[in-house]
Order: sequence, then structure tokens, then C-alpha cells
Amino acid sequence: MGRYEEIDRYVVTLIEQSSPEYTAWNIEKVRAGKPADWNYVDGCMMTALLSMTEITGDSRYYDFAESFIDSFVNGDGSIRNYKTEGHSLDDINEGRVLFSLYEKTGKEKYQKAARFLRQRLDEQPRTFEGNFWHKQIYPNQVWLDGIYMAQPFAALYEKHLGKGDYSDIVRQIENVRAHMRDEKTGLYYHGYDASREAFWCDKETGLSQNFWLRAIGWFSVALADLMEILPEGEGKNSLKAIFVQLMQDAARFADPDTGMYWQVVDQAGREGNYLESSGSSMIAYAMLKGARLQVLPQSFAALGRKTFDGIMNTCMNFADGQMNLDHICLVAGLGPENNRRRDGTYAYYISEPVVRNDAKGVAPFLLCYTEVKRLSPAD
Repeated sequence: MGRYEEIDRYVVTLIEQSSPEYTAWNIEKVRAGKPADWNYVDGCMMTALLSMTEITGDSRYYDFAESFIDSFVNGDGSIRNYKTEGHSLDDINEGRVLFSLYEKTGKEKYQKAARFLRQRLDEQPRTFEGNFWHKQIYPNQVWLDGIYMAQPFAALYEKHLGKGDYSDIVRQIENVRAHMRDEKTGLYYHGYDASREAFWCDKETGLSQNFWLRAIGWFSVALADLMEILPEGEGKNSLKAIFVQLMQDAARFADPDTGMYWQVVDQAGREGNYLESSGSSMIAYAMLKGARLQVLPQSFAALGRKTFDGIMNTCMNFADGQMNLDHICLVAGLGPENNRRRDGTYAYYISEPVVRNDAKGVAPFLLCYTEVKRLSPAD
């Protein structure tokens, strides 16, 4: 348990290395030499920092997050460097912190920015079934990632600024359940093309070929967060059933020794496959939170805790006085047409770079940590 104490110091170190123009945890930006902008990677980290503030009482996490968001939100609610023409669900995700920042600071520009992002969703193209396209460059495509990027924000907007109508959120996730779940394994495919035109999809089902861990992780976190946001009622009950079933099915694929999950979930031990920390953190977080909210049986708290401890023992590196989180898949996607390397095959998923300290892994790990702390405050 002593190593848990190192996590707080690890996060403070990352903050001290970062600014609104450069974040130490956005490895894609660092490698490309690009300055920080409004993006989902930093958005995930801001969500984690606010949660860390809540659980530890350390204001340094909140102060960084607020100053970071403040630097991008203009007085009229527009967002610096936001590219509306991209119609990217990824760019919605960072907006989920606006509601709590407004409550804490009273800065009207945060409410205005939330309305700005809601308008972007109103303009988002949709499939014929009614689901958001993932991005403009991915026409008619639904990715599991996009559920996390858009739907918790949409739900928070309805709760704080909207009319409390969650029906569109529920319907889009029900469509994912109907089209993207594999009945044999209970797992969800990474992507679905409603037009059946993408080079990577099955021309009969529209589905991609494999079960990518972090995609399932994003979907799991979205469902867990929606369990906290949505009011009791028919819509929440529908999503609860989807969530419970997913957690039950996913648990069967956990590595028995570490509790972690494989990069390609159903291919345990296959050459090139590896236990991946970001998606494992996401599933552990969903299980821990679902148990805390009494949506999942309490046995899932123990499963989530085992996964978290497995990540600590397998992926945390304390060499040279530094703490690092390893085994993070840097990125994975499907297409677009001019990038046929991203074809959804097993070989593709295991070919993507594996890095350390990227926020796509660090943020869910920290969220998982806060759930462990809520479960056992003495740790």
C-alpha cells in the first residue's frame, strides 16, 4: 500500500512540468513538437485532476485544471483553436469540466463555452440510425471512443443547462448495443460503418474486425459516468442493463494473475499481444465506480481493485527515483481512406507505439485511483 502514496507526488511532478501551452502527458503533441490545444487527451487529464482534488483536498490539481481551461475559453464562450469544420467528437470531451468549473468560479464564460459545444453537437452529422459520426473525415462511422467523447458531456449539459431530456443519449447507446456487440463474446467491436463503405469494415455488418481494449474501455467509462449523471427512470435502466452486461462479459477476459486486460481483448497470449494499462485502468474504474454507485454487485469492487493493483505491480516503474506509467498504447484508429495501415486487423493493433506517461493512460489510472480511495480512504 505504501506505493499508493507515490501517486500524488507523481501527478504533482507532471503538473510542474506542464503549462497551458505544453503538457508533459500529451505524448502525441510532444513528439510532434506542437503546442497544447483543445483536445480530448488534455480533457481526460483535466477530469482526472478535478477528481484528484475532490479526493485528496490538494488544491494544486484544481488550480492547474482551472488555469488550463481558462486559457482556452474566450470571454464570449468561444474556444481558442477550436476547429468547427472538423466535426470531431473528440473535441467535445474536454467540455465536461466546464460545469464544475462554473459552479466553483462563477465565470460566465464557462457556461457560454458549454453552450458553444452543445451547438457543435447539434451540428454534428449523424448516421441514418441517428448516431453521431465520429468525425467529418469518418463519414457514417460510429466508434466506441466517441460515446465517451460526447455522451457524458451531453448528459451533463442536459442536467445543468438543458431540459433534462436524455432520450437521444440513451437511443445512441442502444444503437451501439444493437449493432456493435458480439453475441458470442459479449465484447464490442471498435467501429461500425452504417454505410458499409469503409475499407476496414465487413460489408454485411459494417463492423471492424477486432475488440480493441481501449475502445471498450472508453465505452465502459462512459456508461459508468452516465450512471452517476442520469436521473432514475426508464432511460437509466436501459443503460444500466447494457453496463452490467458489459462488465460481466469483460470480466471473463481478465488476466488471472494480474487482473489486467489484453490490447486485443480476446487474444490472450497471442504473439505480440500485451497487457495494456490504459484500457485496463478504464475497465477497473468502471467496475469500481459501478460497485460504489450500487449499479454493479459489490464483487466488482474487488475485481476492479485487483486490476488496479495489477497495473501498479506490472506497469508502474519506480526507477531512478521517478515514477512512470508504462504499457500505454499511444493511439489506434480506423482509417481514414488515405491511411489504410489502420485497418483494424490484429497485426495493426499490436503495431501501434507503446509509450509511458501519456494521459490516455495516466488519466484513467488516476480516476481509478480516486475510486480506490473512495472505497478505502485509509489507503
